[in-house]
Amino acid sequence: MFVDVKYPQYLYANELDEFLAEGWFRMGQSIFTTNFLRFHDKYYSALWLRIPLSDFVADKSQERLRKLNARFNFEIKTLEINEEKEALFSKYKEPLEFEAASSLEYLLFHDGENDIYNTYEVNVYDGPKLIASGFFDLGEKSAAGITCFYDPEYKKHSLGKYLMLLKMEYCKAYDMEYFYPGYFVPGYPLFDYKLTLAKKTLEYYDVVSQTWLHIHNFSMTQHPLYLMEQRLKELCVVLDKEEIPYKFYYYDLFDANMMHELNGHELFDFPVFLFCFQSTGDLISPLVVYDVRTQNYQLLDCRSVFKAHIDDSTANQYRAHLLKVYNELLVSESAEVLAGMMVAFLEELLSQRKPPL
Repeated sequence: MFVDVKYPQYLYANELDEFLAEGWFRMGQSIFTTNFLRFHDKYYSALWLRIPLSDFVADKSQERLRKLNARFNFEIKTLEINEEKEALFSKYKEPLEFEAASSLEYLLFHDGENDIYNTYEVNVYDGPKLIASGFFDLGEKSAAGITCFYDPEYKKHSLGKYLMLLKMEYCKAYDMEYFYPGYFVPGYPLFDYKLTLAKKTLEYYDVVSQTWLHIHNFSMTQHPLYLMEQRLKELCVVLDKEEIPYKFYYYDLFDANMMHELNGHELFDFPVFLFCFQSTGDLISPLVVYDVRTQNYQLLDCRSVFKAHIDDSTANQYRAHLLKVYNELLVSESAEVLAGMMVAFLEELLSQRKPPL
């Protein structure tokens, strides 16, 4: 699945390592994965990152950062949420342009009672004053950076990057093999700072090959959403020639599997698709997707799990129905072959609708 979430009652250290290695990440007391995101009604790929620590050495910019903050003291210890950190987090959130968690307590626990993670914190002090904090989870051989926050009055000290450096060096000193800083989002610069953490060793999870590749292999024309868009547009050209009707949609509900009440239903989670033919009631017309994992086009029989009370779908965004895949009707790696198969499929549908003589 492209989007999924699990709610384990407990999580062993080696199990966290396995999740992280497959592109999963912590969310409260759950653990989730996604390959796509939506910000301000625009869709993006989410590419998970990791840093092999055996070869990690602070670069010149990180050494300058260390000197810049040399007068500050820091400590690393097991997690302890208190009023001082909550106050700092609230101050950090005020100037942000995006909506952050309501509190540290909620960010880490989501009202859950059972703490399944082995969480540490790094705190930076200017004399007695707490000016920055960051949290990270330890597995057996891997660690995941969860959040960093700091006093906006110290913005020129790049304390977010400094906290990340301290986390990575601590994990390396304790023989951790990998540090996972979360994802970056091609075309959305808010997360680009993560690309500077370890330029020589940084890796990203490639969902196409389902392997970790060096960041130097990344291309803006190879990330999952771009590939889906381009392959479907190539198919559109062929469908126009065959006079097969379609609509190109971004699916507003692609991340519905993240909702607790829908968890486990394995709902349709492609962010973009072609809507073909016609729909009747809860039988949604066949959808065409391009699956970057198999590099195949698929014609899918989808059904409505839930119909919106008000259909506010736009010209290119679909949100009328919450969808679930029931059958794979056709599959091909070729747009031309799939279009030919769709012509035959359409003729069969029309023949079945003809009244008997």
